[in-house]
Amino acid sequence: MPHTILDAMPVLSLDYSQPADFAQDFGQSFQRFGFAMVRDHGMDSALVADAWAKAKAFFALPEAAKRAYLIPGGGGQRGYTAYGTEIAKGASENDLKEFWHVGRDLPPGSPLAATMPPNVWPQEIAGFRETFTRLFAEFDRVGARLLSAIALYLGLAPDWFVDPVRDGNSIIRLLHYPPVSADAPGVRAGAHEDINLITMLLGAEEGGLELLDRSGNWLPVTPPEGALVINVGDMLQRLTNHVLPSTSHRVVNPPPERRGVSRYSMPYFLHLRPDFMIEALPQCVTPDNPVRQPPISAHDYLHERLVEIGLVKK
Repeated sequence: MPHTILDAMPVLSLDYSQPADFAQDFGQSFQRFGFAMVRDHGMDSALVADAWAKAKAFFALPEAAKRAYLIPGGGGQRGYTAYGTEIAKGASENDLKEFWHVGRDLPPGSPLAATMPPNVWPQEIAGFRETFTRLFAEFDRVGARLLSAIALYLGLAPDWFVDPVRDGNSIIRLLHYPPVSADAPGVRAGAHEDINLITMLLGAEEGGLELLDRSGNWLPVTPPEGALVINVGDMLQRLTNHVLPSTSHRVVNPPPERRGVSRYSMPYFLHLRPDFMIEALPQCVTPDNPVRQPPISAHDYLHERLVEIGLVKK
């Protein structure tokens, strides 16, 4: 099995014959690193290429055109968030990035509409809505397979996560880190953990992503072309009573010769249903690992964390 520069984190294949074997390998990677890398995930490569082209076209628009899609008071949930807005929890410097959010389209009259606003779509980019609606469905489909593996690893039924993530508040984030000067500070996105259940990331081939290992060392995450980098979010950490850890990660500036190049990435933040109560799973609670945190709804937890990172005001 091929290995990366992390030399202990295998690149797993989602094209498997034995679900239990994949679940074991995937869960062990999560338990050790809080991260996993997966190839052969089956996402439509032509669709992904089209999504990259449309994302780059949007970020190339004039600043005024992009800022027309800022949504006051929206907490960045939909549309555009300008460069330098978001800040990692506990950090003193804002991140050097701009992004666009695509969320779930809810059916008319959905009771979840109060917590999940409708999408907005840039009129300047033809086909943007169609491309990212299809890509959202692809992320959902592959995410369901990954969650099934996590369920098996935890000793749950393979379909355990189906209902908790049904109509979940998931988001595709289109990220652009503009070029920086050769003497720029070292970090494009400060060290942080993700809020959601799991994150599925496309675009980590352009170096910069690093994770903090258990020994306190920053390790580069460099997947093969087109592979997904998947990491545990704080909601899954809380659900598993920290058996599966949410690992700090950051995006550092590339070597000076690559600093004049934009970095693009496309994470999918897979979320629980807003009314799902995050409560430690019984099999993850032991005398040596007592319950660490009280139950909380996915919506309340998300709001609490969005305040901490500056996207929502108290």
